[in-house]
Amino acid sequence: MATYSQERLKKLEAEGKVKFSEGAKYPRFKQYRHELKGKPIENIWDDIDMINAMGTERLGYSTQKPEALLERIIKASSNEGDLIADFFCGSGTTAAVAEKLGRKWIASDLGKFGIHTTRKRMIGVQRALKQENKPYRAFEILNLGRYERQHYIGVNPNLREEEQRRQLEQKEAAFLDLVLRAYRAEKTDGFGTFHGKKAGRLVAIGPVNMPVTRLFVEEVILECRKKHITRVEILGFEFEMGLFPNVLDDARAKGIDIAPKYIPADVFDKRAVEKNQVVFHDVSFIEVKPHVKGYSIAIELTDFSVFYSQDSIAAAEASLKDKQSKIVVEKGQIVKVSKDKSGVVSRETLTRHWADWIDYWSVDFDFESKREIIRVRKMAEGQSALAGLEPPQMTLEEYEEVWTGDYVFENEWQSFRTRKDRTLEMTSVFQEVPPGRRKVAVKVVDIFGNDTMTIIEVSVGGKK
Repeated sequence: MATYSQERLKKLEAEGKVKFSEGAKYPRFKQYRHELKGKPIENIWDDIDMINAMGTERLGYSTQKPEALLERIIKASSNEGDLIADFFCGSGTTAAVAEKLGRKWIASDLGKFGIHTTRKRMIGVQRALKQENKPYRAFEILNLGRYERQHYIGVNPNLREEEQRRQLEQKEAAFLDLVLRAYRAEKTDGFGTFHGKKAGRLVAIGPVNMPVTRLFVEEVILECRKKHITRVEILGFEFEMGLFPNVLDDARAKGIDIAPKYIPADVFDKRAVEKNQVVFHDVSFIEVKPHVKGYSIAIELTDFSVFYSQDSIAAAEASLKDKQSKIVVEKGQIVKVSKDKSGVVSRETLTRHWADWIDYWSVDFDFESKREIIRVRKMAEGQSALAGLEPPQMTLEEYEEVWTGDYVFENEWQSFRTRKDRTLEMTSVFQEVPPGRRKVAVKVVDIFGNDTMTIIEVSVGGKK
């Protein structure tokens, strides 16, 4: 039986739902079982139907569970207002049901697609509850990958300075080996900025705990010019805002082809690395146009440039057998390559417009209004609060709240595709804002679940 508070037990007793024997602190099930209506739930639940193949609940997620199943579990194990957590949330069924039942929730997942599916699902839940005049909560999406990376290269603060330096060098070297192995690149020596090579291109890996900056890219370009290198790839967890596409155009004018790619969080998943399942996606670029009317702002999405290449059309054509087809992503296009029973190959381009790549986009009309605050261990002067090893059984007094230097993106407006409605609004609603200069952030999530964000400055109530 679930654990109830004394207050809850008294309420149940007043309602005649439980009975206490003389001197007993808690009721026993057999003492009130005969007074309950219906049949007690058995250990095997065969009364919950599978998700209908054509039902609106189905999201195409391989591990998706019926909402009825989660509803029973949550109702049986929690009360309204309790906190429900699902650390492998998948398509977000637990969070969706928890919200509908008035529970608070935390959901997390390593996969970007799972987070994105859950995001759209929770917005749908909010809209449905709003139409029914029922309460619903706002939610935030936080990326904790950076802290995982900082922990990966964290050093023991109790070591001497020289030992700390040596430990940091060892961890940084292990990080480079890890990325090269996941990217299936060969390690190289004798370069200042390059760490490996793959398919005739040299590979430079950005820092583990900070974005790839313009200075980093300029150093890569400088070494390329000195050593007559023309084809390179730059791998990074993050890239400095506004870095692309201008820096790529500058490099191209110098005869250097630079391909920037994101290092995914999966790189820390040993099993994914061993199975060659880690995908490094190309960097995308957003172009937007602000519309100012009085003291209101609207944002128009004018372009989304993608240069994904996950396969070669020529290689697909060569490997296909008769009556087979394959989807290929090459140079920013999704192409279906087919071979008929006579061996004739045909191609069908599935992405005809840049908007075909977009699954979701949203706007934060005042991006720097909410700082990202985290709680870290208090450190001695000169030590890094994020790099130390965590001692056991620490109290709240031994922590402090610090600003990470980043801001929380708040979805103040969004448009996204659903299974039933594939249309996408390309201009946001007008949002009334205080006069002055502000930063507006626009986030795009592509059909693979990858986030791209851009920030623009807009003046309201005055000259631009």
